[in-house]
Amino acid sequence: MGIFDKFKTEEEKPTAAKKVAKKAPAKKAVLKEKKIKAKKAPLTNKKIVKKEFSDAYKILRRPMVTEKAFNLSGALNQYVFEVKNESTKNEIKKAIQDLYGVRVSRVNIMNVSGKKRRVGKHEGFTPSYKKAIVFLPAEEKIEAVSR
Repeated sequence: MGIFDKFKTEEEKPTAAKKVAKKAPAKKAVLKEKKIKAKKAPLTNKKIVKKEFSDAYKILRRPMVTEKAFNLSGALNQYVFEVKNESTKNEIKKAIQDLYGVRVSRVNIMNVSGKKRRVGKHEGFTPSYKKAIVFLPAEEKIEAVSR
């Protein structure tokens, strides 16, 4: 209430009830308009194909390129990958099938703890990670990883 409002007559002063009555319908009208716009959005007839594991790169970090892993891939058709620490066997299996387009018969996983390292008087550990060994049937092969 301003200083000069005291001098206005009763007819000129707006009441609190009138102010509330004026604001409430305006808000409802805006909300109704938003709902109507949301309902009237144009629909397309396109089918959206959502892959369950299109984000396979989030689970698989990298293939392990070591001498032992290389021998496994050639002789026994097993491939070794470093994977995300929170991933499960089923997630890894689906990610490999999605990314490389091969069938996976089974998956073994293991947690590899970090090694103790020292630089001068400071000691620490290398980061630990999860390793997955992926078994494929005899007719399947991953070309990017094998010989």
